[in-house]
Amino acid sequence: MSDLSPAERYAAAKARRGAPQLQQFRERQRFDLDPFQLDACRALEEGRSVLVAAPTGAGKTIVAEFAVHLALAAPRAKVFYTTPMKALSNQKFSELAAEHGAHNVGLLTGDSNINSSARVVVMTTEVLRNMLYADSALLHDLEYVVMDEVHYLADRFRGAVWEEVIIHLPSAVRMVSLSATVSNAEEFGDWLQAVRGDTDVIVSEERPVPLEQHVLVRSRLLDLFEGAVIDEGSAARVNPELTRLTAGSDRVDSWKRPGGRPGKGKRREAERAISRGDGRGGPPSGDRMFGDRMGRADVVKLLRSRNLLPAIFFVFSRVGCDAAVEQVARSDLRLTEGWERDEIRSIVEERCRAIPDADLAVLGYWGWLDGLERGLAAHHAGMLPIFKEIVEELFQRKLLKVVFATETLALGVNMPARTVVIEKLEKFNGEARVPLTPGEYTQLTGRAGRRGIDVEGHAVIQWAGGVDPRAVASLASRRTYPLHSSFRPTYNMAVNLIQQFGRDRTREILEQSFAQFQADRAVVDLARRVRGQEEALAGYEQAMTCHLGDFREYSSLRRELSDLERKNARAEGRGPGHQESRGERDRRQRQISDLRRRMKQHPCHACAEREAHARWAERWWRLKRETDQLRSQISGRTGAVAQVFDRVTEVLSELGYVSGTGSDAEVTAPGRVLMRIYGERDLLVAECLRRGIWDELDAPGLAALASSLVYEPRREGSDVGDRGLPRGAFRAALEATEAVWEELSALELHHRLPEGQPPSPGLALATQKWAQGAALDVVLRDAELAAGDFVRWMKQAIDLLDQLSIVADGPLGRRARQAIDGIRRGIVAYSGVS
Repeated sequence: MSDLSPAERYAAAKARRGAPQLQQFRERQRFDLDPFQLDACRALEEGRSVLVAAPTGAGKTIVAEFAVHLALAAPRAKVFYTTPMKALSNQKFSELAAEHGAHNVGLLTGDSNINSSARVVVMTTEVLRNMLYADSALLHDLEYVVMDEVHYLADRFRGAVWEEVIIHLPSAVRMVSLSATVSNAEEFGDWLQAVRGDTDVIVSEERPVPLEQHVLVRSRLLDLFEGAVIDEGSAARVNPELTRLTAGSDRVDSWKRPGGRPGKGKRREAERAISRGDGRGGPPSGDRMFGDRMGRADVVKLLRSRNLLPAIFFVFSRVGCDAAVEQVARSDLRLTEGWERDEIRSIVEERCRAIPDADLAVLGYWGWLDGLERGLAAHHAGMLPIFKEIVEELFQRKLLKVVFATETLALGVNMPARTVVIEKLEKFNGEARVPLTPGEYTQLTGRAGRRGIDVEGHAVIQWAGGVDPRAVASLASRRTYPLHSSFRPTYNMAVNLIQQFGRDRTREILEQSFAQFQADRAVVDLARRVRGQEEALAGYEQAMTCHLGDFREYSSLRRELSDLERKNARAEGRGPGHQESRGERDRRQRQISDLRRRMKQHPCHACAEREAHARWAERWWRLKRETDQLRSQISGRTGAVAQVFDRVTEVLSELGYVSGTGSDAEVTAPGRVLMRIYGERDLLVAECLRRGIWDELDAPGLAALASSLVYEPRREGSDVGDRGLPRGAFRAALEATEAVWEELSALELHHRLPEGQPPSPGLALATQKWAQGAALDVVLRDAELAAGDFVRWMKQAIDLLDQLSIVADGPLGRRARQAIDGIRRGIVAYSGVS
């Protein structure tokens, strides 16, 4: 402070006085806040919402923690902290409970309901959406909502939930939206401003830990850029040595025969190396490479020699991640000290104590533990959730040195490393191999560099022949990661909104979506103006209310009379060439006389405050005319989202979930059941319940049917034939369910809507056996799934069965609860995170 000038000291003192809570909060932090964090926190304390877009690891969550601080500093204020994944919710719950005390913090994820009435509640975004639709009592005193990883609204499966929450949150609630660096943050912020009111957009491009970019060419680790500064023009400043070394990549290697094929013995050796994946048997260079690439164990040794561990290797395949751990383990490489191995074993044994030895054997526990003790692990969605949690904990404790992960690790879980290695610059997207986008590259490399530990982070691209260093430089220097809405009205959304707002108002609400904003930004501004003017109209109407009668009706007579009198005056003032016929003049006089008579007979004509009411009425009519013009402009725009909503509503009307049309539309009794069913196949579930199709199923059969409605096979054509289906009542129920799906699909196509996905019974038999108590090895063999995948699908089936237990009548509801009890056992029960 002594280094500051008097003017700077005065400004600092003034800032402290203007933001006392921020000053208090700053004094509790280990590091002083960065400028973007200070700007966001000041905006929050001054009563505005904020959108903070900053790189991974930049410290965005400090702003969320300040919102928690503000809420707890107030007498009754509450804050909801939403995340896109249960794993993140669990992690954040633990952190906040440790900071603020378990009595102040709750958790709601569908799996867990802990202290839900706490002042600070962590939840998945879907839970908050459902609370808003149900008008939950837990929303009382809500002052802040944190939306962590808000860029998830671009997710094509779940993104709509984020927009639903943003649109429906009470206007007084301040939002803290935290996003990865996106190139259209200002556009997204403009939308938030339009639908939420005062919102500051705070963008930071600076990483707290600088990122050094490298390319591993054969056994040489080279800088990607010649200079230290990375900007949009960096592609022109590629390291010339890198360009020189890779220029001859298409030449025939000396260990290959002419024509580019290795000699017979070398080829066999190379093929064996490929199958092992360790790079042995390559060219006789001592680098243990195959072709242009070092083996993974040698890459790890190179990183260790350069003090670049811990590292995350991104391998875009689950099988590849597991194979990579085995490859490095076979090299006898140990990255841990004796005390670290002891601590690893102690933590793992404590966390896995509840899992029976027979299940541990099925899960490959002993090989997994051996890898952990060497400092190696895989991390991907196919792993048992509790195993993933242990990997995350050990990595955070600096006990693991190398993790081979799929790109899902880049999405939020707190596992920063000193170095990130990207083995390939393309990945399989489910249909084809596609290049990494600049946004994906930024997300992956965002894990490199630990704040407060590392001076810089390191990104290493493992080069392969045919890759142009200039393309790599362009990928590494661009920051284009645009955010595109994936919002579309669903059947569940439609009945919930119609029930709450009516059909006409719902159309206006949907015009405020980010999808519509991007399609036609003006529509959102117009819709916001309409909403504001509707509030003003309600105020004017209240001011002109007369205790004697309907003053709007009376004022309508006055206006009509005034218009006719003006027309009469204009007609009389025209010259001889514009004379009206006597019949027209007489007709207007009769209308004027009739209106004067009706006015005098109206009860409001005798009101002592008639003229005061009339002035408010005149304002009401003028504003109504302007509002109607705005509505006309909105209806003349593209209205893409509202058009889809209209088609959805037509389907619901045809099926009897909604009755009436236009402003008279109402949700029927079946529609109220649909209001409580969330998921991709919401209408199919509601229709099957309505027709009693599942009434004859026992609990294991109902569990199998539920799995058929949530399961999505990873490969097309990987579903089962009749021999792989449960016998008995299940098959009849499945056939009837598929028939209903075909009916709904035909109806959707008729109304120009995309048809939904049919049921996928590939997991039905395994689910039935699991619900009947079968052993884990039997079920995983039948399912042909990794343990983590099986757990994830079982948890989704539990979510659906839980909905059925609430909305289904009598016996079926009870069997849904029994089915949940049958599934929630073993690895499903002791995997708390999905």
